[in-house]
Amino acid sequence: MSSTFGTTLRVTVFGQSHSQAIGCVVEGFPSGIVVDRKRLERFMARRAPGRGSWTTPRKEADLPNFVSGLNMRGATCGAPLCAVIENTNTRSGDYDNLLRVPRPGHADFTAEQKWHGNQDVPGGGHFSGRLTAPLCVAGGIALQYLEERGVHIGAHLLSVGAACDKPFAALDNTERGRKTLERQLEALADGRAFPTLSESAAAAMLNEIDKARQALDSVGGVIECVATGMPAGVGSPMFDGVENAIARAAFGIPAVKGIEFGRGFEAARLRGSQNNDPYRMTSEGAAPQTNNAGGALGGITTGAPVLFRLAIKPTPSISRPQESVDLSANKNEELEIRGRHDPCIAPRAVPVAEAVCALALLDCILSFPAEIQD
Repeated sequence: MSSTFGTTLRVTVFGQSHSQAIGCVVEGFPSGIVVDRKRLERFMARRAPGRGSWTTPRKEADLPNFVSGLNMRGATCGAPLCAVIENTNTRSGDYDNLLRVPRPGHADFTAEQKWHGNQDVPGGGHFSGRLTAPLCVAGGIALQYLEERGVHIGAHLLSVGAACDKPFAALDNTERGRKTLERQLEALADGRAFPTLSESAAAAMLNEIDKARQALDSVGGVIECVATGMPAGVGSPMFDGVENAIARAAFGIPAVKGIEFGRGFEAARLRGSQNNDPYRMTSEGAAPQTNNAGGALGGITTGAPVLFRLAIKPTPSISRPQESVDLSANKNEELEIRGRHDPCIAPRAVPVAEAVCALALLDCILSFPAEIQD
């Protein structure tokens, strides 16, 4: 089982939902990154469970214990960084029936087919969204490093069910569009409990989630993420492109079912004259005036914001009776799921999108930097 990604910056995630602990090992962090622990804790809290009616009631502090990789000043020292998060609030008995009866829409069935009963089932084991906590540890440090170098990353819920937020102004790469986007990112950094730009959108999304919860069901959503300040020329063609790196990391987030960059699938309905980003000279040199490409062409950054969206499926663990099978008795079975589950995964996945974006972009900067001309 490979739970590692990255080329120069290599991130490995370990543990299971109900194991003693979960964590990550990161190889390749530049030395000298002074980790702001308080800031990292605030970032981790955005992903943590138990923050509202839209999340699972499972309570976990999610405070990382760094066992290697930091020196006495709390700065990265060049050695592999290892962080461990204890699991303190598990109820494995809630999952006893899942040892035999797989949840529709979950990896219970495929794990059984691959490991024939040797997999760890409670809480979803290594397939659980719980494993995104150590991703946020690694990504939170990468975010701090990138921001010191002028790269800013932010994400919000673009939609939940039928409720929609206003999009980032990242398709407009003029000065006006950049200033609007800057204000949007500043607004998201104010510590708001629910990750939307619009308060009315937050209320509508919470209503969608509550309706699904009351119906013993769940609902999905779309996350929009953007990175500003990326210099042009970072990345590589074909298989080592910026989009490739982000997509690979993003699909490590449980429940991600789709990704698009810039105009994404909408570009398939446009003509070239509509989709092409025209160039103009600016005070900083040549730059695209629109950003339909999403900040990359040929796998290499254009200097415009890196923009992508993630489709998050509805939580598969729902309280409604569902049709399944008893794998031990080889018969059809009706499944009723117990345990604590999010009626919507998407809100807690927003900081995870920022984390994997930061890790992927930092890896591209370290592995495939822009060429510097004398």
